[in-house]
Amino acid sequence: MTATVEFDPSLLDTRCIVDVRTPLEYAEDRLPGAVNVPLLTNEERVEIGTLHKQEGPLRARRRGLELTAARFPAIVEEIAAHAAGREIVIYCWRGGLRSRTVTDILDLTGFPAVQLKGGYRAFRNIVAAFFNDFITPVPLVVLHGMTGTGKTTFLKELEERGSSVIDLEGLAQHRGSAFGEVGISQDIPQKRFETLLWEAFRRLPPGNPVFLEGESRRIGDIFLPGNLYDRMQDGILVWCEASLETRVRRLMDDYGREEYRDELRSALNRIIKRLGGEKHRELNGYLDEWLMEPFMRELMTSYYDRLYYKTRSWTEHLRLSLEDYGEAAGELERFLASALPYPCGKASS
Repeated sequence: MTATVEFDPSLLDTRCIVDVRTPLEYAEDRLPGAVNVPLLTNEERVEIGTLHKQEGPLRARRRGLELTAARFPAIVEEIAAHAAGREIVIYCWRGGLRSRTVTDILDLTGFPAVQLKGGYRAFRNIVAAFFNDFITPVPLVVLHGMTGTGKTTFLKELEERGSSVIDLEGLAQHRGSAFGEVGISQDIPQKRFETLLWEAFRRLPPGNPVFLEGESRRIGDIFLPGNLYDRMQDGILVWCEASLETRVRRLMDDYGREEYRDELRSALNRIIKRLGGEKHRELNGYLDEWLMEPFMRELMTSYYDRLYYKTRSWTEHLRLSLEDYGEAAGELERFLASALPYPCGKASS
């Protein structure tokens, strides 16, 4: 009888986790740290699924054996190499035939392995439940502020000083604005983002405040899962400030590369209705001449500053200058040391 195990987060730290689903399934999402040793190719899974529907499960199983039997030795060797002596946990989509087959073959050849009960679907249910009823035992410290203030860089400064940081935009592969995909590509599936976010929270040391950047419910094409957005609204709210000159300089550092010219123009064309034709032509002209200082200045004053945080129904707990990241980090640390535990208010961006 196939040995099985219920999912527990501790498995991720102590076992070799092997995903025997197809490469396409693995690419969409997988358990943290899992390696992919597929039993079937993408095309073979489609073929087996079609046979199962048209001719029944027995015919599908026989065809599956025909396709995979010759690969069993190579599969065993590959998994054993990944395991390097660790105990092995095998999973497929829902803890069915694929993972049971590989688990049994490993056991028969002297490599102790267990099958994950419920497979990936069981893990996915745990991730969804974590965010649907998201409760954090520590305060969430949420950084808000105008575009170009330097919030993302400030988060890195805090992380380097030993603070617990969740980089939502980094995980989502998007900077969270109309120009948020310039220089990067948001090709991460929603499920993958949620798993990475779940793992980021799991790995945080207990007891420390968690620092995040204030976001809307959506970052590009990715949505904040469950009620995380609402819990962020209940957090300790920090309003970050910097002069217009500093913001222009920081945006130029982030976006002012000539290889981004076409992407900047495409992003600019997507907001033409908000800018108006005349302002759009002016900004396009700056791009043509590669005049980044006036381009960034006008982009902020004519677009970002009018669109984002135009109205706020909340009052920050701390107003913080980010002109100097080191000084800001010290001020924030002193504030939190005196303020926690803190009666958190509500915000809505």
